[in-house]
Amino acid sequence: MLGTIVNALAIIAGSLLGLLFSKGIADRYKEIILSGVGLSVVLIGIRSALSSDDLMVVIFSVIIGAVIGEFLEIEKRLESFGTFLEKKVTAKSSDSSSFARGFVTASLVFCVGSMAIVGSLESGLTGNHQTLFAKSILDGVTSIIFASAMGLGVIFSSLAVFFYQGVITLTAVFMKSFLVPATIAQMTSVGGLLILAIGLNMLKITSIRVGNLLPGIFLPLLYFMVLQISH
Repeated sequence: MLGTIVNALAIIAGSLLGLLFSKGIADRYKEIILSGVGLSVVLIGIRSALSSDDLMVVIFSVIIGAVIGEFLEIEKRLESFGTFLEKKVTAKSSDSSSFARGFVTASLVFCVGSMAIVGSLESGLTGNHQTLFAKSILDGVTSIIFASAMGLGVIFSSLAVFFYQGVITLTAVFMKSFLVPATIAQMTSVGGLLILAIGLNMLKITSIRVGNLLPGIFLPLLYFMVLQISH
């Protein structure tokens, strides 16, 4: 869990710096910064999406995951949680939608990437935290930009990261025999597609409910487990 704890603290530190710097940044600069970040997120998503050659598993994972996520209304629940946090930390909402958007966007960007998945698995399986330490640096820098442009909600994405990566790390020990390289590559590819969707949303090209696609990341693992058990 050390890597996940460091990651969450890096996001908090970066967000605090971003909030401090945001006071002197004009809105037009915040807008162009977010556009630049959005383009970068698209690039990261494309590279990660190409991690696996087994396209059918990736495609079906995204589609089935979308159905599950839509049924569970994951994105709506994330937004509701963001609004709940906003009400707890501020006496009166000045822009509730901005707070929730910052929380949801940052949480998804920090959680669905390949480094979050692979790093958490390495942390749980081998006790090697180097990937998560590297991710902490990247997330810390990104959170500075996010917080300066989207506000206070970004800092609370550290809670989502702590929970998400912590669960993966703790359960990795029990899933060790199923976490073969092919399965990890498929999970990374699905995560890459979700990152691509986040980037397109940030650029206002699409309005995909990315949170509802999250279950798809774990379906390649479920598929491999069923395959192994059936044999």
